Amino acid sequence: MKLLENKTIIITGASRGIGRGIATVLANHGANIAFTYSKSVDAAISLTDEIIKLKVKCKGYQSNAESFEDSENVVDQILRDFGNIDVLINNAGITKDNLLMRMTEDDFDAVIKVNLKSVFNMVKAVQRTFLKNRSGSIISISSIVGVKGNAGQSNYAASKAGIIGFSKSIALELGSRNIRSNVIAPGFIQTEMTDKLNEEVVNQWISGIPLKRGGTPEDVANLCLFLSSDLSTFITGQVINVDGGMLT
Repeated sequence: MKLLENKTIIITGASRGIGRGIATVLANHGANIAFTYSKSVDAAISLTDEIIKLKVKCKGYQSNAESFEDSENVVDQILRDFGNIDVLINNAGITKDNLLMRMTEDDFDAVIKVNLKSVFNMVKAVQRTFLKNRSGSIISISSIVGVKGNAGQSNYAASKAGIIGFSKSIALELGSRNIRSNVIAPGFIQTEMTDKLNEEVVNQWISGIPLKRGGTPEDVANLCLFLSSDLSTFITGQVINVDGGMLT
């Protein structure tokens, strides 16, 4: 039996990058995948086609991550389409990097709304199903930047640190109902976004990683697999770094 057979998992922002890697790995382990995306329609269609070939259910839902109304509507539709929800993975996120002296209020607000408020939106929308089931796993993707900060990313760091505080609080609130809440904090993960970086910048990042390589979306996805499965039923309120030892 596969680790996630018959489980339905929501992944936000899954059409590309880390989210896509998570969706693919979990589907390979038998999970039915419901995912959200913002603008990447073609990427969402190709992901759906790829996952359906694995003989599991998959459907993408275009929505605005920062809208609570959209989040409620998506969760309601997923329940109609899939019948249940077992795991929520909060992955949606954006960056608008700049030094504070050059950062606009709009850039700060946009990152907080998409990265942090989206987690509130989805957890609040899903919790009634988890409470009814008396089970559920919430996994939120933060960042090592949310743990240690980073120059030029004060908005991103604030949003990712906020996810940690929110998730730990939810773990305390919902633990008595057998609902778990954990955080994954990735380090330097090589995706389409990092492929556009200057080679010198990439090498500087890698030089500070004890394992001397960047991570892959699959490295993050494998931890999601563990936290989504029944192998982790006594783990909640944790922040787990996937960073090759960068913060050691």
